[in-house]
Amino acid sequence: QVQLVESGGGLVQAGGSLRLSCAASGDTMFISAMGWYRQAPGKERELVATITSGGSRNYADSMKGRFTISRDNAKNTLYLQLNSLNPEDTAVYYCNAKHTGRVYWGQGTQVTVSS
Repeated sequence: QVQLVESGGGLVQAGGSLRLSCAASGDTMFISAMGWYRQAPGKERELVATITSGGSRNYADSMKGRFTISRDNAKNTLYLQLNSLNPEDTAVYYCNAKHTGRVYWGQGTQVTVSS
């Protein structure tokens, strides 16, 4: 079992930045890829970025250049740096982790960008 807890969300003005964190606990030894997804009101959950245990990153095209995913394996923590935010980035941001064939999700953290 893996538990994921996101933090760092909040209200920010357009053009601002936030850094999201996702702390993993439990059986973290066999976590492979981790990722960030987001879900805006009335929309489906969408990929933001993923990162493997070796550090290979993948971004959704619309996120490239503004968002940066990283992980600290020693701290079992995943990060997402959000820059140049705009109101369309308003959503609940979720982290997930792949572990021995299962996918675990956190409860999400709200990011609200005001114009």
